[in-house]
Order: sequence, then structure tokens, then C-alpha cells
Amino acid sequence: MFEQVEVFHRPASVREAVRLLASGKGRARIVAGGTDLVVDGDSTVRALIDITHSGLSYIRKQGGVCAIGAATTMAEMEESQPVRSLAGGLLARAAATCGSVQIRAVATVGGNIANGSPAADLVTPLLVLDALVVLVDAKGRRKLPIAEYLAVRGTKGLRQSLLVEVTVPRPSGRRCGWSFQKLGRTALDISLVNVAAGLQVDASGRIQWARISLGAVAPKAIRAGAAEENLRGSRLDAEAVAEAAEGVMREVSPITDLRASAAYRREMCRVLTRRALEECAAQAGCAI
Repeated sequence: MFEQVEVFHRPASVREAVRLLASGKGRARIVAGGTDLVVDGDSTVRALIDITHSGLSYIRKQGGVCAIGAATTMAEMEESQPVRSLAGGLLARAAATCGSVQIRAVATVGGNIANGSPAADLVTPLLVLDALVVLVDAKGRRKLPIAEYLAVRGTKGLRQSLLVEVTVPRPSGRRCGWSFQKLGRTALDISLVNVAAGLQVDASGRIQWARISLGAVAPKAIRAGAAEENLRGSRLDAEAVAEAAEGVMREVSPITDLRASAAYRREMCRVLTRRALEECAAQAGCAI
């Protein structure tokens, strides 16, 4: 693809990056770590816009949210104390699984989301944390829930929008548990299946809310809404966990590819969901 690239830009601000993206008329691409762009190999690209000098590498506490710049690397996520203290370190743990040390040193939060891979390791934790993405275009800034962004990513209305930030509300309340589970062919490979989960129980051990998201088992990462609803109000025990894991199998629609069969992925959804909910239970103080 790089034989076709005619110009390389390194804007010093978000405003300049957005202007360059608009002037590219669909043939410009944003680059930060570059780990996804190289694999994509889009021969229509004529301009690359490097946003690593645009002020988008940061992790900030802002009131009740954690704001993460799009150019923040996985390595920075992995080591950040604010991220490690958020939801039991859920995002930091997911970032630590994103490929090799070398890849994590350059791969970015924004790229992991904007690339739209159903196997993206940060997306499932961000879904269970009800994260928002911040987009900027020529008209200004706007926020979208990450689930909504995934549904419209790549559509005409967003082609000239730059993902600049992710905001994650800090969970409140006691007796919560969080888990991230990933299965790959090797420790450095992308996910065959990944599962993120969170829940809260009351003093009697009944589930106040539960969130389960899954990656690499549908065209985009998904929330297991039916399983979440069935868990709410139930006592957190082995039976409830087993039923939820079985229910998740019915919500996913994996494919067969060179990494795994659809049947294997579906079964691993059950296994990883059970493991995730068991870990959540342990963190919430429930023995099952």
C-alpha cells in the first residue's frame, strides 16, 4: 500500500488533523501506532496523517470519569495508576494482552477501537464500563456510547471524524467484581474469543446488575443483553453462573476461519463467561 501514498502529514493539533482528514476526500488515513494500518493494506490511501504529535496521548482523572487520549499506547494503559485502579484494573489487564511488548509500545487506544476489529481487546472492557468515545469533525465535538460508535463506525457520516478520546465513568458502589478473559492460539495472538464482565451484589448476595461483553464472536463486539437481564435479581451462585454461560452461547454468532471453528468459539464463550463470572463473584465476596 505504501507505494501509493503521496504525502505524509504530522499535524501539531487536533484542528489541523481534522482539516487534513477532510481535505483528503476519503483517501486520507489516520495513523498513530500503525499496527492495524499496515495489515489493512488499503491501496486507495494517498495521504497518511500521523496524530502522535497532536496532543492526544494522556490519561486524566476528570471528576467521576477517566479520560484517555486516543494516541495513548497500550503500554501506557498497562502502567497507568489511574487505569490500574479503575474497575479492578480491568482495562489495564486487557491492554497487557494486546500482542508483544513491542506492539504494546506503539499500538494505541484509539486505533484499537477505530479499526473496528471484532477481536479488539480493549473494546469488550469498554463496553461493560459504558464508555463514551469523543469524536471531532469540522462541525465540532460530540460524544457517542461506544456501542453506538461501533454500529456506525465506517459510515459516511463518520468518515471525516477523528476519534480523539475515550471517557470511562468510574464505577461506584460496593461489592463489585470485574473480569477480562482472553483465549488466543498463543499469548501474542489476537483473540479467538474474549469476554469482559462486571457485576454488583447486595448484602444478601443477589445480583444488582451484571454486564457481559464478548469479542470475536460476531461482526463487532457485543453485549450479552439477555444473559445480563436473566442474572439481575438472581442469587449469585454456581447455578446462576452456569445458566448465564449457557445463555451467552445462544446470543453469539461466531464464524469459522483459519484460527478456529464456529463450534469451538461458541463453546469457549461458555467456558470464558463462566470463568469471568466466577472471578467477578470472588471479587464481590461471594463464594460459589
